[in-house]
Amino acid sequence: MTHRHGLVIGKFYPPHAGHHHLIDTAAAACDRLTVIVAASTVESIPLALRTAWLRETHPQPHVEIVPVVDDHEVDYGSEDAWDAHVTAFRGGLSAPVDAVFSSEAYGPELARRLDAGHVPVDPHRGRFPVSGTAVRDDPIAGWPFLSPPVRGHLARRVVIVGAESTGTTTLARALAAHLASRGGAWTATRCVPEYGRTHTEEKLAAARRAANDPSLWLDDLTWTPADFTLIAERHLALEDAAARTGSPVLVCDTDAFATALWYERYLDEPAPETFHRHNDRHHLWIVTDPSGIPFEQDGWRDGESIRAWMSARFHDELERRALPHITVTGPHESRLTQATAAVDALLEKGWTFAPPLPVNES
Repeated sequence: MTHRHGLVIGKFYPPHAGHHHLIDTAAAACDRLTVIVAASTVESIPLALRTAWLRETHPQPHVEIVPVVDDHEVDYGSEDAWDAHVTAFRGGLSAPVDAVFSSEAYGPELARRLDAGHVPVDPHRGRFPVSGTAVRDDPIAGWPFLSPPVRGHLARRVVIVGAESTGTTTLARALAAHLASRGGAWTATRCVPEYGRTHTEEKLAAARRAANDPSLWLDDLTWTPADFTLIAERHLALEDAAARTGSPVLVCDTDAFATALWYERYLDEPAPETFHRHNDRHHLWIVTDPSGIPFEQDGWRDGESIRAWMSARFHDELERRALPHITVTGPHESRLTQATAAVDALLEKGWTFAPPLPVNES
């Protein structure tokens, strides 16, 4: 049976596979479908963000995702509460509906009040045993049910930083591999490589082509603010892409914060504050101490003398900005153990979601 205009309503706090199944089922049965994202202002995931996630995941041309602020009391035994909610929902509709698709117990009554039929969709959650409450309580357990944009938002980003030749890349790769070995949702743990090295290689190759001189080397390059801005932006783009397909933790080999310090090193002036505007998207910095790590010159690095200064700058700047960080020392195995313990402590803190409005079932 094809319905003329169907309706799906939910908080989508956050959206999960059960929600997507509900929307896709309704979309397949309707000429037109309106999905109302009914969010309260007490909730901590912005309404606009949830709306954007659903629009990305459900791009069908006949599906319209409509944001509606609904701060009314949730009391299924109150006529006043019902009237307030229905009025809010009608405000998000541009035309009457003839079918309400729902997995919730209130679905039939909502349909009646909208003069529409009710279509139940997996009310026992047998196909997708998940709920928004369960995801908020334990995002790791709910990870397999989350879409890429939601994963990208919730992933904890751990950044490995340090001076050159202090084992940052080695530790970043080892930490990601260790987390992936835990299996389950962790199997997809990703490590985002340092984009600065890639940009340097590309810049050198371009300079050699322009001068028709294959002997040009790093000392022949001229660095500009635009170079470091590009490195920071490209690295963040790589992070965002990896977070969408990875596990609850994304390991990053440096970030825009680190790029700002290299800006300072090569241009001999502080980087603009814009380099730090995304610091709140990262949750832990792990600094690799140079002590006991032999300097290896691979032809792409500054001299060993710069290591102590750069290490001090990382510590000073992380402290000044009050960013969560630890410093790992000792041999590689010990550093990995320290890093893993710090990540586990981060995960132990969990995710913070403001509770939705309470429900009165009377």
